[in-house]
Amino acid sequence: MSSDGPMLPAPRNQAQPGRGIGCGTVFLIFVLLISLVLNVIMCSGLLLPDVSSLANTDGLHLHEKFHSGNRTATDKIAIVRVEGTIMEGMLGFAHQQIDQAARDADVKAIVLLVNSPGGSITASDDMLRRLEQLRDGKNPRYPGRPKPLVVSMGSLCASGGYYISMAAQQDAVHPKKLFADRSCITGSIGVYASLPNAKGLAEKIGVTMEMIKAGDIKGSGSPFHELTPQERQPWQDMVENAYAQFIAVVETGRPALKGKLTVPLAAPKQIAKYDSKGNVIDKKGGEYVRKRADGGIYTATQALEIGLIDAVGPIDDAIAEVAKQASMGDWRAVTFEKPLSLLTALTGVEAKAPSGGLPNADLWPRLWFLLPAAEVGARIRE
Repeated sequence: MSSDGPMLPAPRNQAQPGRGIGCGTVFLIFVLLISLVLNVIMCSGLLLPDVSSLANTDGLHLHEKFHSGNRTATDKIAIVRVEGTIMEGMLGFAHQQIDQAARDADVKAIVLLVNSPGGSITASDDMLRRLEQLRDGKNPRYPGRPKPLVVSMGSLCASGGYYISMAAQQDAVHPKKLFADRSCITGSIGVYASLPNAKGLAEKIGVTMEMIKAGDIKGSGSPFHELTPQERQPWQDMVENAYAQFIAVVETGRPALKGKLTVPLAAPKQIAKYDSKGNVIDKKGGEYVRKRADGGIYTATQALEIGLIDAVGPIDDAIAEVAKQASMGDWRAVTFEKPLSLLTALTGVEAKAPSGGLPNADLWPRLWFLLPAAEVGARIRE
């Protein structure tokens, strides 16, 4: 036996390396979890809209952002934005802005900021109706006092974009209603129907489509055969009807243009005919004549000259004008912003919905208040 005595076994309750979790570690994990929960709650609170100026926030959930004017002013000018293609199912944010501007009693005037190539007839007409209701204080959900409305056109305000701008009706007392940025393209007052025709391609690859129908013209618009004159005429009738509607809306919004929209602006002139490479092949290829409602576009300067707009200038000019029309001495202009998602707030990365919201919208047989060649973009959700 050693002088040091026999070896004694280690106590059974002594902590062994690598076994279990200590009390300190458990406490640390608990504190981290609590911290995470509190941060989520705080971030969620930051996502709530700033509607402190409203007595009742029922139904209002858009952020309000200062744009210009006096930050401490009570009276507000609401900037309502309509951007991108005007299509059914893609206007929820625009509708929310309109409702919020109608609901807020402190909003005394509206600037409609349009940056759009237009869109479908139905969506454009519905948007015009909603804007007129906002202007006249007849919003179905939030009726109130009328609010002067002036339009500011961004880089593009064509066709359906110009159509909805007629909510800013011109009158003798307040003739300045339509402002356009100096780089703006506007006009395109016209209608078209785009019907795809894949008959030639189908024949090349040996594909046929057998159609069984009841009704003489039920097959009109099918991409697998060419329109007969009888099938084409109903589409032409619908286009003409929609065009007459467009003309009537513009004449209501711009009384000075009544009877002038389809009248030639100048005598016809001879223009050359070019080939696909841009070479002149005939110096007297045809006649060129322009009308206000020929479906073509105009620059801001040209639009001012022919009375399609009232002034060339930035949105600040439109804000100053509508403040004058509403007799506002002290005001602040505000925009409405979409609430951020939690993912965006935490990471700074904007989460977008899948782009398949309107698949093949440009292939649907329909009538367009749209800048020609822009229908393909209607498939892409902004």
